[in-house]
Amino acid sequence: MHVHTLERWHKNHDFFDAEAAAGRQRRVLWVVALTAVAMVVEIGCGMAFGSMALLADGWHMASHAAALGITVFAYAFARRHVDDARFTFGPWEIGVLGGFASAVVLAVVAILLAVESVDRLVWPVGIAFNEAIVVAVVGLVVNLLSAWMLHGDHHGHDHQRDHNLKAAYAHVLADALTSVLAIVALIAGELFGWVWMDAVVGIVGAIVIGRWSLGMLRDTGRTLLDADADTASVEAVRTAIEADADNRIADLHVWRVGPNHLAAMVSLVTHTPQPVEHYKSLLSSVADLVHVTIEVHGCDDAPCLPTGDAG
Repeated sequence: MHVHTLERWHKNHDFFDAEAAAGRQRRVLWVVALTAVAMVVEIGCGMAFGSMALLADGWHMASHAAALGITVFAYAFARRHVDDARFTFGPWEIGVLGGFASAVVLAVVAILLAVESVDRLVWPVGIAFNEAIVVAVVGLVVNLLSAWMLHGDHHGHDHQRDHNLKAAYAHVLADALTSVLAIVALIAGELFGWVWMDAVVGIVGAIVIGRWSLGMLRDTGRTLLDADADTASVEAVRTAIEADADNRIADLHVWRVGPNHLAAMVSLVTHTPQPVEHYKSLLSSVADLVHVTIEVHGCDDAPCLPTGDAG
C-alpha cells in the first residue's frame, strides 16, 4: 500500500484547541496576579484589624491563587504536549485533571475556614470594623474584576466543558462570596455590636464553598473515569444503528475525547452486512460524535426482526 493511501485514511485524534487554551491561560494568569495582590493586603489587614472574616477571605484568596496557578500550569502543559503521541486523543484531559486538583484545594479551604470560624465563634477577638470594611470592599472589587475577565470564555457554548476554566471561575466566585459575607459581617458588627456574625458568615461561606467543590469533583471525576457521556447520546447511537435493517448492537462504548467531542466503539450483528461507511453514515446525526469504530458480524441464524419477505 502506498504511503499517500495510508495518509488518506489516517485520522487526527487530537481534539485539544491549543490556540483557545493560550487565550484562556493569559486570562487566568492576570486573575492570579490580581488575586495574589489582594491576598497579601487582606491577610495583612486581617491580622492588623483582628477580623476573622477578613483574614479568612485573605487565606481563601491565597488558596485560590495556588489553585488558579494549577489552572495555568494545566493549560501550559497541555499546549506543550499538543503533538505528543502518548496522549491518544490529545492532552485535553490535563485540563480536567487541573480542575479536579483545584476542586480538592477548594474543599480543603472550606474545611479550614469552617474550623477557624468555629474557633473564633467560641473565642471572639476585638475587630477594627471600619478599616476592615474598606479592605473587604477592595477585595470584592478585585474578585468581581477577575470574574469579569473569565466570564466570556466560561459561558461560551464551545467552552462549557472546559473543567479547568470552570474550576478557575468557581474559585473566583467563591472569593467574591466570602468577600460579600465578610462585608455583611463587619457592617453588622459595627452597627449592632454583633461580633459573632464575623465567625458565623465564615461558617456559611465554608458550607457554600464546600458544595461548589463537591460539584466540581463530581463533574471532573466523571470525565476522568470516562463516565461523562450522557445517556441520551448513548441511546442515540443505539437507536440509529438498530433502526436500520435487523441490526442489533452486541457491544457499545461511548466516551468523551474532548470538551465537545464524543467517540464510540460499536460491535453489531446483522443478517445483511453493509460496508462500515454505511453504519458510520447512520450515526452522522448524533451530536458531538467525531470518532467512530465499527465492528460488523454477519449472522446465519433466524432474522433478528421480521423482514418484508416473511409473508
